[in-house]
Amino acid sequence: MTAPFSTLSDFRAQLQGLPRVDAAAEAAARDRNGQLTKPPGALGRLEDLAIWYAGWRGNARPALERPQVIVFAGNHGVTARGVSAFPAEVTVQMVANFRAGGAAINQLSKAFGAEMSVHELDLDRPTADFSVGPAMSEAEVVAALATGWAAVNPEADLLVVGEMGIGNTTAAAAIACALFGGQPGEWTGRGTGVDDHGLSIKTQVVAEGLAANPDRDPLEVLRCLGGREIAAMAGAIACAHARRIPVILDGFICSAAAATLALSAEGAIDHCVAGHASAEAAHRALLSKLGKQPLLELGLRLGEGSGAALAIGVLKGAIACHSGMATFAEAGVSDS
Repeated sequence: MTAPFSTLSDFRAQLQGLPRVDAAAEAAARDRNGQLTKPPGALGRLEDLAIWYAGWRGNARPALERPQVIVFAGNHGVTARGVSAFPAEVTVQMVANFRAGGAAINQLSKAFGAEMSVHELDLDRPTADFSVGPAMSEAEVVAALATGWAAVNPEADLLVVGEMGIGNTTAAAAIACALFGGQPGEWTGRGTGVDDHGLSIKTQVVAEGLAANPDRDPLEVLRCLGGREIAAMAGAIACAHARRIPVILDGFICSAAAATLALSAEGAIDHCVAGHASAEAAHRALLSKLGKQPLLELGLRLGEGSGAALAIGVLKGAIACHSGMATFAEAGVSDS
């Protein structure tokens, strides 16, 4: 599938033209929910999830049968500054592990019946060090967005996007700080487990990146402070919206990618829910800025899309109840 854009301006236009939720299907799902054999609200957030999903799929009694998990991998020039506890070579090694089926995301995708694919983006050519200038040219960020867009299976009925890229929590912190303000230290966490000295370096690098890249337009923030895998996630999330495929967001890095879309066009991530709140310090604050309440809180900080993949089970449960339960009339149960 070829992406329908070749410049950032084209991509911005795509965001402005994204579809809205199917209000009729949403209303019909809400009506069905009110007739199911349970006390009103007894299934809590599961009810809201099922109605949300029905509205985006355009079906008041939907099924969730073809979830897709995509992992994008990219390398960051900023890792040369010592912002991670692991070397950049680990990105390549982990991609091999994904392909061999040995990572956590492989197991979770299998457990919840998701089709999984891995897309590495120019791993032998890291982005530029954003502490001294833009991480990517326009052509580079557009190519990454297009890779993400093209990776989405049009037949999927749910999307999870994950990432692998040593240094990408530094990029995500810089993106969040650029978009929402505050001090670099408020958004910068330990990522892969840096010590206090490493955290100090990482925070300083984020501050330098913000100073070196003053444009606060959301897509320019993505270009100047992001990475190829972060841009690819943004492209995939946008494509899913265009195709009315609901998305479960993963952790801090995925949420930073989504934030660049949310601030570019109203409603751009209405088709998304937050799969979990990660252990990365600033993730909860970022979700609050995005107006997303996490489904799970398990202290995860792995990335790869793992927390979102685990939340597929929650959404499957919500839809199974909504679409499979009998109504009071069907069951011959009094609703009074």
